[in-house]
Amino acid sequence: MTDLAIPAAARPAGGASPRTGRRGPGTRWRPYAFLAPFMVLFIGLYLVPIAYAIYQALYTTKSSGLGLGAASTSTKFAGLGNFITVFTGGTFWTGIGRVLLFGVVQIPVMIVLAVLLALILDSGLVRLRRLFRLAMFLPYAVPGVIAAILWSFLYYPSLSPIVPVIHHLGAGSFDFLGGHTVLWSIANIVTWEWTGYDMLIYIAALQSIPHDLYESARVEGASEWQIAWRIKLPLIAPALGMSAVFSIIGTLQLFNEPTVLRALTPNVTSTYTPNMYAYSVAFAQNNYNLAAAIAVGLAAITFVFSFLLLGFLTKRQILQ
Repeated sequence: MTDLAIPAAARPAGGASPRTGRRGPGTRWRPYAFLAPFMVLFIGLYLVPIAYAIYQALYTTKSSGLGLGAASTSTKFAGLGNFITVFTGGTFWTGIGRVLLFGVVQIPVMIVLAVLLALILDSGLVRLRRLFRLAMFLPYAVPGVIAAILWSFLYYPSLSPIVPVIHHLGAGSFDFLGGHTVLWSIANIVTWEWTGYDMLIYIAALQSIPHDLYESARVEGASEWQIAWRIKLPLIAPALGMSAVFSIIGTLQLFNEPTVLRALTPNVTSTYTPNMYAYSVAFAQNNYNLAAAIAVGLAAITFVFSFLLLGFLTKRQILQ
C-alpha cells in the first residue's frame, strides 16, 4: 500500500512517512524558516552594532596638518588603549557612581509608589478605576525629552510657580537646579514618567491571582492588609524583580533628562552621566573610537549588574 492510499486523517502529522515515522526532507527546515525573520533582525540590529562598536574601540584615528590645507587622517590599531583611557580616568567612574546613587534612591521609591497604586486600584475600594489607571499611565506616554522640558518650567526659578512658594515658606536658598538637588530633580522626573508603567505591570500580575485565595483568607479571618502583605506581594514578586532589573538598565543609560536640564544649570555637565560622556566625546570631540570604548564599557557594567541581580533574585526563588 502506498502513502496515497492512506486516508488523510490516518496519516501521521507533520508529513512523516507512515512506515518509517520520519519527517520528509522539506519539513525539517520549517522551524528555521519561522525563526529566520527574528534572527535576521537580531543579528543585524543587535549583534552587528555590538561587534562594530568593539571593533571601533580597538582603533584610534589621528589627524595631521595645521589646518592650512587638506588634513589627513590615519587609523591605527590601539588594542586596549581606549579602554585603559576610559577605565583609568575619573570622569567615567564619577558618572557611574552618580547614576548608581541615583538608582539606589529612585528605583525603590518608584517601585514602592507603583506597588501602592496597584494595590489600591486592585482592592476594589476605588471608583472610576479605569479613569485613574489611565491618568496614572499618561506620563509614560510623554516622551522623556518633552517631560524634562515640562518639568524644567517648574524648576527654573524665574518661571516656576513653586519656587516662590518655597521661598515664602522660609527656604530662601532652595534651588531645584542646585548642585546638591539637581540629581534628585532628575529622579523626580523619571519617577513621574515610569511609576504608571510599573503600576500597570503590577496590576496585570495582581489580576492573574485566583480570587479563591482571597476568599479563603477572608474566611480564615485575614484582614485586607494581611491579604495584601502575605498573598498579593509574594505572588507578584517575579514582576517586582523584573521591573527592578529593567530599572537598573534604564538608570545606567540615563541621558534625556539631564541633557535637557543642562541648558538651565551649570551643575549638569557634558559628562554628568556615562551616556552623556560618550555623546560628548563622539560629537563634541569627534573621537568616535574613544566613545565606542565608553559605550562598550558601559554595556559591560550594565550586563554585570543585571546578571548579579538576576542571580540574586533566582537564588532567592523570586523569579522562579
